[in-house]
Amino acid sequence: MEKMAETIFDIRGIRVTFDTPDGAVEAVRGVDMHVKAGETVAVVGESGSGKSQIMMAAMGLLASNGRAEGSVTYRGQELVGLPREKLNRIRGAKITMIFQEPMTSLDPLYTIERQISEPLRVHGGLSAAAARKRALELLKLVHIPDPERRLKSYPHELSGGQRQRVMIAMALANDPDLLIADEPTTALDVTIQAEILGLLAELQRKLGMAILFITHDLTIVEAFADRVYVMQHGKVVEEGATEQIFNRPAQDYTKMLLAAEPEGHKPPVPKSAPILLDAHKVSVTFSARGGLFSAGFALKAVQDVTLSLRAGQTVGIVGESGSGKSTLGRALLQLLPSEGRVVYQGVPIQGFSRAAMRPYRRNLQMVFQDPYGSLSPRMTVGEIITEGLLVHEPGLSAGQRVEQAMEALKEVGLDPAMRNRFPHEFSGGQRQRIAIARAVVLKPTVIVLDEPTSALDRSVQKQIITLLRRIQQSHNLSFIFISHDLAVVKALADYTIVMKSGQVVEEGLTDEVFERPRSDYTRDLMEAAFDLKSVLNRQAEARV
Repeated sequence: MEKMAETIFDIRGIRVTFDTPDGAVEAVRGVDMHVKAGETVAVVGESGSGKSQIMMAAMGLLASNGRAEGSVTYRGQELVGLPREKLNRIRGAKITMIFQEPMTSLDPLYTIERQISEPLRVHGGLSAAAARKRALELLKLVHIPDPERRLKSYPHELSGGQRQRVMIAMALANDPDLLIADEPTTALDVTIQAEILGLLAELQRKLGMAILFITHDLTIVEAFADRVYVMQHGKVVEEGATEQIFNRPAQDYTKMLLAAEPEGHKPPVPKSAPILLDAHKVSVTFSARGGLFSAGFALKAVQDVTLSLRAGQTVGIVGESGSGKSTLGRALLQLLPSEGRVVYQGVPIQGFSRAAMRPYRRNLQMVFQDPYGSLSPRMTVGEIITEGLLVHEPGLSAGQRVEQAMEALKEVGLDPAMRNRFPHEFSGGQRQRIAIARAVVLKPTVIVLDEPTSALDRSVQKQIITLLRRIQQSHNLSFIFISHDLAVVKALADYTIVMKSGQVVEEGLTDEVFERPRSDYTRDLMEAAFDLKSVLNRQAEARV
């Protein structure tokens, strides 16, 4: 018990400043926090609150224009200003870090074996054979299926959950004292998220390490953490035991975060509402030709899916990564070759060429998951929004296009004066609003929204949900809303389809699917999304 009370990681008065063309920006402003041996501490707050920059400063990983002041000690050893060679004896060995997006953290040119072996050889001094043996043990420890084969795999050959497990294996390679996990489950499905959290809890019990968990997902914090620090604008505004923070929050900001869960209810549209988009037995198959030493393969990503979308309706499509939901959305808009039948307002558009589809594109719009990737960095916001008008309304003058762009920006809650800025000058939530404005400016009848809120803070998600509801009501729009976030789907959709392995396993009115799920798969999804603590407790009992 005495060891559990020992503080191993102590942050005192830490400040992080970045030099920018517009002057110095203070991202972290005098923060104190600590972690004791064996405990789990969560640092929460919206994007831009400074929570990740504290850890980057502690690990000596700040960008070249950043500087840190204050004190960060690990078991009494000062880390701020420590020479790189001395810092390297601690980071990667005693303190390790898991980053938010494993695909950008793992080297695409190296095998999994090489990436796990490197810290073992650098910090542990192991031979190549010993490092390989240890790498195999670590893959087994994090429950990677077929670990011997996966050692030879490259990152792109693994699923998102498997890549995150590899990141955990790398972090655990040298039996760390403290694991810093920076948004390690944000982009994962709820069931995979539960598996990763259960795995971390299991490893924590086995290895006795402390965990510092950085996240904006309060559902995870409530189920997983012992203590919580709440950050806003670079400062800690509240701290305390998890139970206290969730049941008796003292600060208005904390109360706002806790109240930011998606809420509301969309009543079903009347059965007399006209059907705009009708799909029957849609299938999508991806195939690849074999090489000299490998056979070709065919993957049926979507199998015989039938759905109808009525005027003013929102159909939610949920399921884990790889379930085929995004592929289905693209097939419905004829962005992918598919089989089956797709009819838009009585016109069979299945198999239409690019030229034949052009007249229908303005009515069939799509908003993608990552607005930063789907918005051209070389175009201003005004140019991005008016690009579709150049194609679909060539008779408009430049002034008329600008006027419509300004109106679209107002509609999504952005200042029209921002139209001359570039995408990188906006936050994630603002960029998603711009992507929605680009779709809405064409006055479509159907919008497919592919994971439009998955990377956003809960408070920003709530704003986007409110925005989508308002736009839908104003224009009588029909949405196909694709997501693995069941809370968002519950708030937005009046009809829900559950997909697994390319097939529909359950569908019906949203209230019925969420309150009385019929399939075991749907029940597992619901429990992982709305009762994470029970799932983690059951996992722990099963392992014991």
